[in-house]
Amino acid sequence: MGKVTGFLEIDRQDRKYKPAADRIRHYDEFMIPLSEEATKNQASRCMDCGIPFCHNGCPVNNQIPDWNDLVYHGEWKRALANLHSTNNFPEFTGRICPAPCEASCTLNLQDQPVTIKTIECAIVDRGFNEGWVVPEPPKRKTGRRVAVVGSGPAGLAAAQQLARAGHDVHVFEKNAKAGGLLRYGIPDFKMEKHLIDRRVAQMEAEGVIFHYEVNVGVDVNVRDIVAGHDAVVLAGGAENPRDLPIPGRELRGVHFAMDFLTQQNRRVSGEPLATNEPIFATGKHVVVIGGGDTGSDCIGTSVRHGALSVTQLEIMPEPPVKESKLLTWPDWPLKLRTSSSHDEAGAPRHFSVLTKEFLGKDGVLTGLRCVKVDGKMQEVPDSSFILRADLVLLAMGFVSPIREGLLEQLGVDLDNRGNVAADTRAYNSTREKVFACGDMRRGQSLVVWAIREGRQCAHAVDLHLMGETNLPR
Repeated sequence: MGKVTGFLEIDRQDRKYKPAADRIRHYDEFMIPLSEEATKNQASRCMDCGIPFCHNGCPVNNQIPDWNDLVYHGEWKRALANLHSTNNFPEFTGRICPAPCEASCTLNLQDQPVTIKTIECAIVDRGFNEGWVVPEPPKRKTGRRVAVVGSGPAGLAAAQQLARAGHDVHVFEKNAKAGGLLRYGIPDFKMEKHLIDRRVAQMEAEGVIFHYEVNVGVDVNVRDIVAGHDAVVLAGGAENPRDLPIPGRELRGVHFAMDFLTQQNRRVSGEPLATNEPIFATGKHVVVIGGGDTGSDCIGTSVRHGALSVTQLEIMPEPPVKESKLLTWPDWPLKLRTSSSHDEAGAPRHFSVLTKEFLGKDGVLTGLRCVKVDGKMQEVPDSSFILRADLVLLAMGFVSPIREGLLEQLGVDLDNRGNVAADTRAYNSTREKVFACGDMRRGQSLVVWAIREGRQCAHAVDLHLMGETNLPR
C-alpha cells in the first residue's frame, strides 16, 4: 500500500448529510461528497492486511485495496478502470449499497472501517465529470441475438456485458423507462434518476436496443421472443409483495409500500401515475409495517409528503445496537441500523409487534390492533394495544416473481420459494436457451447482488452461444 501507516495516522471521515430541515423539502440527493484531498486521505487508510476480506464481503468482488491505492496516488482514471472491471454501475452501489465490504474490513474490528462506499462513489462520479466514462462498442459482431426481459440492475448488467461481447441485445421493459426498482422503487433522495439515464445512453451507444412498454407474456407472446432470439435472459425481478391477510385488509388506506413509492417516483419524473388511486401521506398518521430498507424509504417519503406522524412496526425482536465482532466479523452483522429517514422523522420504532387487525369506519382505515410477541413469536398475554392510523404501508418484502404471463407461458420450473430454478454456474433454466438471473432467480436481494448475477449470467450466455468467452464471472 502507498501509505502503510495511514490507518494509524488518519481517522475515519465519511460523507455527511445536508440538514434534515432543508432536505425534507425536496427529493434531491442530500449527501455531501468529501473533497479530493479528504478522499485520498481516506483511501490511504486501507491497510496492508494480508487477507483483504473486503473482496469476499463485496458480492461483485471489487478489488478494493487496488483502487484505494490508486486513489491515494492520484491515479483516478486507472482506479475507474479497475472499478469498472468488476462493477458495471458503481454510481448505483456507491449510493444505495449497504456496504457489506465495510463490515468485512479489518479496521471494522475497531469500528473504523475504510470508507469504501464513499471512495467508490467518488471514483465513478469523477469519471463521469472528467468524461472518462464512454461507450465501449464491440470490435466485432457475432450475429447472435439475445433478449433480456427486465431492465433492473441484473438485466442492465447482463445486457451491457453481452453487447460488449458483440451480440445484438434487445432489452424488453414493461415500464416507460429503464431501471426497474432502481427507478421506480428507490426514492430520488437516495439516488437521482439521471444516473440511470446516462448509463442507458451509454448502453444504447454500445448497441443495446431498449423496447419500452412491452410486457413480455402480456403484450407479446413469449414464444415469439424465444423463437426470435438465440438466447433469452429472464431478469424481471421478484415483484410479488408479501401481504398481510388479516381482518380489515380491504379498508381504504392500506397499501403495499411499492405502490406508494412508485407513485412518488413517477410524480418526481413527471410520468403518469398509471392508477386512479393516488396515495398521499400528507396530513396523515402513517404506520409502516416492516423494518427493512423499503420501510425506511416509506418513512422518508412520508415525511416529505408532510405526514402528521410516522410509526414503524417490526415483528422481529429489536437487534443489539452493537454487534460482537469476535462472533460476527467478517460477516454481515445483525444490529440496529438507523437510516437518514429515521433521523428525519424521529419515527418511533416498535419491535416484536404483530398486527392483528386493521380497524376502520365506513370502509376507511382508522387504526390497527396490535399485540406484542416473544422471541418464539408467541403472543404476550394482555399486551394488545391500538395505534391510530390513516395510512398503512406494507413493507414486508417480496415473496417471488410474478408467475402470470411470462413464467406461466414459458413453463420453466420454479424452486420451493417460487423463483425460477437455475444454478449460479450456468444460470440456465429448465427450458432450452432460457436463462435467469437477479431477483427472479435468487429472490429479493440487494442491487449489488443483482449486478453480480447479471454479469455472471452474461458470461454463461456468451459461453453457451460461442463455446468460449472472455467475459469475466
